[in-house]
Amino acid sequence: MVLWGCIIDFFTYESTKSVVIKNWSVGIINRIVQVAIIAYFVGYVFIHEKAYQTKDTGIESSVMTKVKGFGRHYDRIMDVADYVFPQEGTNVFCIMTRLYVTENQFQGRCPDSWPFTCTMDDDCKKYYGSVLSSGAITGKCLTEDNESPGVCEVEGWCPTENEAFKTKPMIDIRNFTIFIKNSINFPLFDVTRGNFPSTMTSDEIKNCTYHPEKSPFCPIFRVGDILNYTEQTVEKLIEKGGEIGINIEWKCNLDIDLDYCVPLYSFTRLDKPFEKNAISKGYNFRFARYYKSDNGTEYRTLYKVFAIRFDVMVTGNAGKFDMVPTLINVVAALTSVGLGTVLCDIILLNFLKGAEQYKAKKFEEVSPAQIEASLTPSPDSRLSLKPGTKSSLDSGMPSL
Repeated sequence: MVLWGCIIDFFTYESTKSVVIKNWSVGIINRIVQVAIIAYFVGYVFIHEKAYQTKDTGIESSVMTKVKGFGRHYDRIMDVADYVFPQEGTNVFCIMTRLYVTENQFQGRCPDSWPFTCTMDDDCKKYYGSVLSSGAITGKCLTEDNESPGVCEVEGWCPTENEAFKTKPMIDIRNFTIFIKNSINFPLFDVTRGNFPSTMTSDEIKNCTYHPEKSPFCPIFRVGDILNYTEQTVEKLIEKGGEIGINIEWKCNLDIDLDYCVPLYSFTRLDKPFEKNAISKGYNFRFARYYKSDNGTEYRTLYKVFAIRFDVMVTGNAGKFDMVPTLINVVAALTSVGLGTVLCDIILLNFLKGAEQYKAKKFEEVSPAQIEASLTPSPDSRLSLKPGTKSSLDSGMPSL
């Protein structure tokens, strides 16, 4: 019998007690909170964030670049093979703006061009292992006379690099063009796209230049325009170089026509935090070309290149309707609407007049004496059970 009673009580349904409060202030607050929650879920969660979709953020991307243009620098006309590094056309490449050339360097010993001054050999010995020198410090001080300070001797490629000879930067860089070919794939939906329409002909590509409004899908970008989009000028960057980011963003809603899955371009100067820094300003690197003389002695030409580095970055995601996230967010929205009730209860129970009366109506306290009296029927007792009713041990409320 005890087991049967437990089974009956387990399958008993209990309903929440509701109290209707006719109060204009509380009612208005309740509706405002509910409307705000519904507006948030409808406007932001569902429309803006498209929470009813499954998202694929694992975008796969391939980028190919090609630069074109001719410029005059170092008393010669330079083409792409001279001023673009690397020449393979990757998503990270540099366009040279200024060049220092140190020719006919042989292995040997010579004065260092760095300002390590000395008056005796002991002054140079303290620079052993320095990475700031142009070679390995030998510890010998080279002086022309006893009055002027000397310089330390180094062993390495001689003569050492000297930047005293100033070269004019290649101002023609502003008219160079960059062709960007980008293909992406969203593996979750097996969707592949390219950054310019497949119907675009070669003549149309050759004659177009990217413009965010007039020609947003043209894959050819003028260097001067890119710098203008980043609020920079060629004059600011050609002396010391810099780093420019080209971001290709793909945000594709696959619930509509795939033709609307198109790239959006944005441009930024990546080294902007160091723009006014006196240390390591701009961008430069070195490389050398090696030769052999008739007698077999190796020598080289050293190049120090100041350049604008371009980083092509691809980001994005794709979304498509799915019932699972839709149901999850609908349930979350309906559950969140109940927050209005919680807020109103806090106000009624703590801040409004008549809070004690509201507590008495909302919460019913039953003492052990009342339970015992209810189990002993009495004609005069208000807690006595009517014939045909049954007591529920779960809540103390009579169940019909």
